[in-house]
Amino acid sequence: MTDGSLGTVSSSKERTHALGGLLLIVRRSLRQHALSTTVTLIATALAAGLVMSVFSIQAQTYRAFTGGPAGFDAVLGARGSQLQLVLNTVFHLETSPGNIPWSMYTMLKDDRRIELAIPYATGDNYLGYRIVGTTKDLFTDFQYREGDHFQVEEGGRFFDSTRREAVVGSFAAAQLGLKPGDTIQPYHGLTFSETAQHAEEYTVVGILKPTNSPSDRVIWIPIEGIFRMGGHVLRGAGETYQPQARTAIPDEHKEVSAVMLKFKNPKTGFDLDLTINKQGKAATLAYPIGRVMAELFDKIGWINRVLELVAYLVVVVATAAILASIYNTINERRREFAILRALGARRATVFSAIVTESAAIAFLGSLLGYAVYFAILSATAVIVRRQTGVVLDVWMLHPSICLTPLGITIAGALAGIVPAIKAYATDVATNLMPSS
Repeated sequence: MTDGSLGTVSSSKERTHALGGLLLIVRRSLRQHALSTTVTLIATALAAGLVMSVFSIQAQTYRAFTGGPAGFDAVLGARGSQLQLVLNTVFHLETSPGNIPWSMYTMLKDDRRIELAIPYATGDNYLGYRIVGTTKDLFTDFQYREGDHFQVEEGGRFFDSTRREAVVGSFAAAQLGLKPGDTIQPYHGLTFSETAQHAEEYTVVGILKPTNSPSDRVIWIPIEGIFRMGGHVLRGAGETYQPQARTAIPDEHKEVSAVMLKFKNPKTGFDLDLTINKQGKAATLAYPIGRVMAELFDKIGWINRVLELVAYLVVVVATAAILASIYNTINERRREFAILRALGARRATVFSAIVTESAAIAFLGSLLGYAVYFAILSATAVIVRRQTGVVLDVWMLHPSICLTPLGITIAGALAGIVPAIKAYATDVATNLMPSS
């Protein structure tokens, strides 16, 4: 073996020995200052978990509300806010802006440019869960996601449009404890009030299989049932009409809250937008649904900015905690550093040990942050689904999940520079003197 090779092997061993010594110093320090290290780890974990959850929830909610499985291209409703119309019909969150004549529904249903037109009639609830009147086309022709139709759990079926029957969304059924054969009595209005109960009873004939969409929170009944519900009147012809039992309702008196539309060609949406929204005054077309919801997020975007700012500030606080935790131990470790120096450790080794220790605390805290992240996202997912029907995926990957630990580790290393400089400047002779 040549002298050059011997030198290379010797240099490699020295580097390995130095690295091992560096890690030993860090490990001993973390163990000796376990309490302050634990507190700092918790603060860092909270910061990392908060940052990851803020960005993940923000991205998932935006995607769910602007590009989720709506199944429809547009919504036709009373003249007013497109956003209110979408929230009322697609997400079942808002009140209806009003009604439109049945003739508008039949006109669109017969339009060759329209692939599917389904009427909705809203205005009632059962124990807080919205009741929507519609036609059987929703179950036979509508696809809430490409290739996916509504399906009922085993032992159930879809309602018969001529009977008082109900099909219940999976989430609503689970929360209300409903099953096929049970009966329900609707309440007037979208907010539950014990004094507003209707006399009519509906038999649950089917429970929908989960769709992970707002439809899971809805109770569906025949639209004729909404028309004939006690206390309801129809004004489709411009005058008040009270439906009579065993008497057919003339189409001119019928009205609907909205018509859900699926187009054969996207150009149809632009054509209808021109004729209904820009040239007409009788109704409003919310199209495209994703754009309408995106405008909502643009308006409330400042809320996301505030949440992001809070998350960043928490990271700053955690970084400051790392700096303070290590800096406060420097004075009591001066003698330790002096001994290391006397035994041959370089100033750079002492400096590197402090920076590595700071980075290690930040890194370990970031790993613990995943537990905080999953806890926050899981709790948020439960709340969001309960309130909106939108499902958040706890396991969906977001760039912040990888970038946050990296960023916090770098911030932790930078935070260690100040105490490292103080340790670097430790005077060997002064700190090796016996204390009196």
